Amino acid sequence: MSYSKSLVKTAAAAIAFAVAAAGSAEAAGPAELQGLALAQQQNCMSCHAVNRTLMGPALQDVAAKYASRGDAQRYLARKIADGSSGVWGPVPMPANTQLAPGQAAALARWILSLK
Repeated sequence: MSYSKSLVKTAAAAIAFAVAAAGSAEAAGPAELQGLALAQQQNCMSCHAVNRTLMGPALQDVAAKYASRGDAQRYLARKIADGSSGVWGPVPMPANTQLAPGQAAALARWILSLK
């Protein structure tokens, strides 16, 4: 069988991507995966991404900005639950009234782990 060079390169790139993705998922611990799953479940990832700005700031940038605060987890949990405006630009973050008790704290803890 003869394969074109571009097909071989594409397949090699896809394999390399799959290996890298598997390695990064393997490196993440259960708490990190639970935090990401909760963020996805609660639609946080509709406006935020871990490492790039979408409608809202990158979650790594949020972690870096607040990591030095002594009350960072409590502060972020309150911002997640109550919403916020004007801190990261003109687009407000709505209140997340659908969160069960403790979920805002769990999200804040996960976000701070991204620094």
